Amino acid sequence: MFFDNTWLDIAARAAVLSAIGIVWVTMLIRIIGLRTLSKMTNFDFVVTVASGSLLAGAVQASEWTAFAQALLATAALFFVQFLIAKGRRASDAFEDAIQNGPIFLMYDGEIIEEGLKTSRVAKSDLIAKLREANVLEFDKVRAVVLETTGDISVLHGDHLEDRIIDGIERP
Repeated sequence: MFFDNTWLDIAARAAVLSAIGIVWVTMLIRIIGLRTLSKMTNFDFVVTVASGSLLAGAVQASEWTAFAQALLATAALFFVQFLIAKGRRASDAFEDAIQNGPIFLMYDGEIIEEGLKTSRVAKSDLIAKLREANVLEFDKVRAVVLETTGDISVLHGDHLEDRIIDGIERP
C-alpha cells in the first residue's frame, strides 16, 4: 500500500489507517450524535460492537477498497441506527416491534420466579446485583428490572413512583 519493504509498509499502514479510521468514526459520531455510542437498546449495543469490529477491519486492510468498504459500512451502520432511533421516537408500534420489553426480577421485596425463568437469570446473580446496589434488606427493594439493554436496575427505598416503572408489565 505504501512501501515495498514489508515491515515498513506494515508500520505505515498501522499508523495511517488507524488515524484515518479514528478520525472517521469520531466525525460520524459528531455528525450523528452521542446517541451513537449509547447502550439504550439492544440494537445500540450491537451497533457499538459492530462498529468496533469494522474499525478493526479497516485498520488491518491491505487494499484501499477493503479500507473504504469498512469505513462506508461503519457510516451505513450508524445511519441505520439513526433511522431506527428516529422511528422509535415517532412510533410506539415500531418500538414494540423491534425491541424486547424490560422484565421484573423483583417487585416489592419479593423475587419474581417467572421473571428469573423467562430471562434465564440465576437467583445468585440477582442477589449479587442487590449487593452491588448496597441493598441491605429485601423489604427495601421496590423493584429489580432487567432492562432492554441487559443491564439490571435495582430500585430501593421507601417509595416507588409508578411513572418510574411505567410500561413494564407488573407481576
